[in-house]
Amino acid sequence: MPRNTASKTLAVIATCLSLVAIPALTACGTSSAGSGASASSSKRTDFMLGGLFPETGSLSYVAPGQMAAFNLAVKDINAAGGVLGNSITSYIADVNDADHADQNTAAVQSVLSKKPSVIVGNPSSGVVKNTYHEIEALKVPLISNGATAASLSGISDYFFRTVPPDTVQGAVLADTIVQDGVQNLAIACFNDEAGIGIRDIVAKRVEAAGVNVVYGQKDTFDPTEKNFGALASSIKATSPDAVLVVAFDQTIPLVKSLASAGVDTKKLYFFDGNMSDYSKTLDKGFLAGDKGTIPGATATDDFRKRLKSIDSSLTTYTFSAETYDAVVLAALAAQEGGSADSETIRKTLPAVSGTDNGSKCSTYKQCLALIKQGKHIAYRGKASIGAFNKQHDPSSASIGVYTYDANNMPQFDHSQQGSV
Repeated sequence: MPRNTASKTLAVIATCLSLVAIPALTACGTSSAGSGASASSSKRTDFMLGGLFPETGSLSYVAPGQMAAFNLAVKDINAAGGVLGNSITSYIADVNDADHADQNTAAVQSVLSKKPSVIVGNPSSGVVKNTYHEIEALKVPLISNGATAASLSGISDYFFRTVPPDTVQGAVLADTIVQDGVQNLAIACFNDEAGIGIRDIVAKRVEAAGVNVVYGQKDTFDPTEKNFGALASSIKATSPDAVLVVAFDQTIPLVKSLASAGVDTKKLYFFDGNMSDYSKTLDKGFLAGDKGTIPGATATDDFRKRLKSIDSSLTTYTFSAETYDAVVLAALAAQEGGSADSETIRKTLPAVSGTDNGSKCSTYKQCLALIKQGKHIAYRGKASIGAFNKQHDPSSASIGVYTYDANNMPQFDHSQQGSV
């Protein structure tokens, strides 16, 4: 159920959704009398932050870290004085996943009914594809914290993201596989926008380096699949040196099936969608030595500690830094532009991200002080991304490479900085 994060801390997550535009909502992006006005009329002073996260569904396991980051950013902004002298308010709705269109629609309509200045969230590429038209039609900026499909680059003037496209992650993941000496690679991939994008990039790049893709170049499995015995047997028959597993919550039954079929589970690779904590769901040592990638900078110990002050149960931090930065960038855009209306924020987001070569600052409080001094800023936050490029992607970003320990916990190994 949707809930007001100004009064209640949430510990779950969101994806993307499908919205049917209806007359009652057509003014949501620009606001109406009594709640501020658009950039074309008078200044809006109330900053309403909308959030769309998959609290339920196939991506719900990464929800707590992202929603904790969302709420922590709101807390930090208000502690620093808010936006335009006022505390910001926020509202989150659960969009579930792309297989639940009705809930997608209900969540979007619920958030838009609050007349948001901006929306943060929608970490699923597939759901963004399903919904950006309707959000764009209401002229509300959407800043995705985790939708990585390359096809989303430049898809709308109102779509931004604080995570790099899969072209960057895919290249780093492929290079990791090649550097490990893999000769025959199998790919187990679900039929999903994000999954297919990663699969295609990795397959092309490893083949160019001389690796044989022995299974999975064109094959996919249904995201709702529960029984992976046949798939595991097919992969085993190709005698792979390693297997790239591209899935969400299907990962656990899939890797168990691979092990049962006799596939070596000490040579598995993962991507951001399933590079998670499996300490409580798989036998100790099951994934020891396996590797994967996560776009963005790793969450520092200090940042994790602060996130745990919001939700003490956190174990996964995927895209938490990107979520935090999305909220801060939106608030800074309103402050820099002098209005909390959606159009002002959309136009000013590139500038506060650093396209004007402003003074670098790493917290909302620091950046706010510079803005009040009349200076241009370049926010460099938790995710260490470069300024937005013309397609509203980060111009540069880090990709973290992780290795699983004996407790099936991913441990940061190193990161590679890449241009987008």
